[in-house]
Amino acid sequence: MKRLSTLLLCFLLLPLLRADEGMWLPNLLKQLNEKDMQAMGMQMTAEDIYDINRASLKDAIVSFGGFCTASLISPEGLLLTNHHCGYSSIQSHSTMEHNYLEDGFWAGSFEQELPNPGLTATFLVRMEEVTQKVIAGLQAGMTAQERQSLIDKNIAAILKETPHEAYEEVEIKPYFKGLQYYLLVTVTYRDIRLVGTPPESIGKFGADTDNWVWPRHTGDFSLFRIYAGPDNLPADYSPNNQPYRPKKYLQISLDGIREGDFTLVFGYPARTNEYLPASGIKHILEVVDPVRVGMRDLSLAVMGAAMRRNPVVKLKYASKFAGIANGWKKWIGEMQGLKRVNAIGRKTQFELLFLEQLSANPDLQKAFGDILPRFKELYAELAPYEQSHQYYTEFTGRNVDLLRTAGLMRRLLKIYESSGQKGFDNFKQRLQPYLEKQYKNYLPQIDQKVFAALMQAYLEQVPDAHLPEGIKEKWTSEQMAGLSAELYQNSVLSSAESIDQLWRLSPKKLAKTLEADPAYQLFTRLAKAYEEKVQGDYQRIKSELEELQRRYLRGLITVFPKKHFYPDANGTLRVTYGQVKGYQPRDAVVFLPQTYLAGVMEKYKPGDYEFDVPEKLRQLYERKQYGPYGENKRLPVCFIGTNHTTGGNSGSPVLDARGHLIGLNFDRVWEGTMSDVFYDRSICRNIMVDIRYVLFIIEKYAEAENLVQEIRGGMADRD
Repeated sequence: MKRLSTLLLCFLLLPLLRADEGMWLPNLLKQLNEKDMQAMGMQMTAEDIYDINRASLKDAIVSFGGFCTASLISPEGLLLTNHHCGYSSIQSHSTMEHNYLEDGFWAGSFEQELPNPGLTATFLVRMEEVTQKVIAGLQAGMTAQERQSLIDKNIAAILKETPHEAYEEVEIKPYFKGLQYYLLVTVTYRDIRLVGTPPESIGKFGADTDNWVWPRHTGDFSLFRIYAGPDNLPADYSPNNQPYRPKKYLQISLDGIREGDFTLVFGYPARTNEYLPASGIKHILEVVDPVRVGMRDLSLAVMGAAMRRNPVVKLKYASKFAGIANGWKKWIGEMQGLKRVNAIGRKTQFELLFLEQLSANPDLQKAFGDILPRFKELYAELAPYEQSHQYYTEFTGRNVDLLRTAGLMRRLLKIYESSGQKGFDNFKQRLQPYLEKQYKNYLPQIDQKVFAALMQAYLEQVPDAHLPEGIKEKWTSEQMAGLSAELYQNSVLSSAESIDQLWRLSPKKLAKTLEADPAYQLFTRLAKAYEEKVQGDYQRIKSELEELQRRYLRGLITVFPKKHFYPDANGTLRVTYGQVKGYQPRDAVVFLPQTYLAGVMEKYKPGDYEFDVPEKLRQLYERKQYGPYGENKRLPVCFIGTNHTTGGNSGSPVLDARGHLIGLNFDRVWEGTMSDVFYDRSICRNIMVDIRYVLFIIEKYAEAENLVQEIRGGMADRD
């Protein structure tokens, strides 16, 4: 009976033990994935993807700004990434007279390309495992603080002794929660210029309604260029810099896609947490996501109403709204997906199998038997602190500009207290341009309404024990509107002009001015209450959970030695592979894997900010002037696949079996956004814009002949 039970569990949990999912390290593909990838149709070798001795695909992939991915598509440093990845840069160059968001932008020459201070492109040169060096000297019984202190010391020594060029940077990253460590050598280019972007009626078609949704019809792409010094090495912006000459750039295929085709996404995924226990998934579903979604419901309602009424507000708040809405909608889909696939139940079943394997081995039972019960205890203890933490973060750190600015100013003064004038000046130099960018698009009357809505929710939902004493008695719902107006009217932090005046003050005078400011005073009260009543216990429990998660991962690797585990995403270069594939999101509904321009026209709503279509695109559709980019008198727009992706993968190139560029990753389907913590291949799909649509827009819509000629040099021969 026991043997039958084990076999049954193995059968039920087979999807959890397969290697279909995953964000794999490129340097380990030969060892772990090459045979599987080739069995799925890949015609390359692992060395074609990652090689440190010759040019390989990795040399055409960059971390774009540290928040997205981009790829080189020409011998003159031309970068392809998403429209939404370039959105902030596009917005920074836009005015009411030259609205590149609304009209698009296409540079006709190198001289017309627009610089973007602070934007970077980072290449991975090589990576190597250094685990044994990092953990040298660790002993059983060390506290978490002692362990980390020794690891930090070892890392500093390794970095000091690692040979590298003056223009290279070296860092060490943990994988598997610190069970493994890799050294990464990178090169970062600092002169990145905007080359081309379609209007947001193409690049952001569907906007908020279609975000995280399939079918999708968005031309989500933009073009930038890397510039380098005369030696082809990184250099600060200069009009004398030259287009970067890459070791490798991607060849483009116009062969198109068919269901079942092999797809490879190569990029920089940000963060995942795939090995959470059932109690961790439950914590996300019942505590974390509901708070974040609820607070952003309120914030987006205020901003959305103002944006619909006034085009100036729409332009100024477009990027901020999109950023807040992106997470909001993702978390809604995450909750729905986790419930739909019964993630808690399936994790629980998997844990039963884990426990059964432990029970058969006394040594394993002794080493790992306490982990799952302790997870349940810790998540139960964490819940009230997590709730207050999420409310505090959303209120003071994300949705309300006034409070975020107050928090940054408080941090500046604390740095002065601890590090003196030098530390103050260093942080001030970083803070000034950040706030200048924020206040360029800041409207205090809207921020005030967001503040009032979120303050009300904060006081109602955060436990009294975690709030500043007496705050609820003052900030009642009846007084909220009046007190909010008074706060914004009297604060020096509510306008760009007054912020400029603050920068002229000495640190001591700045401190005196801020300490008398009502917004700074309010933030300080909120921050001190959070720090004294929430933060300590929150961090203590999270730290214990982190250590427990590391032990759990060690247990999984030990108990299931034949399974290939992949490390959670941590912002470093990864490969994910899958297939072009439709899916069934709910009963009697089946989604096909490809969309076409006809679908754009079906969604067309004249004058609508989400679904308007430029007249020229409508004309091209009516005439069916698709050039070499159409198939059977239809123009492909987007497609979906089973690749395991997350934030940071935006802008990642999508490659076919031969390593040729066929698309650009930009989103996931709503039903599968839970893939950050639980991947299910039945409904987890990544969304990609077809490279044929990208080239069609550049050539037929924009008529950017200079770019067409440049890109054509990288075209692959058609099969």
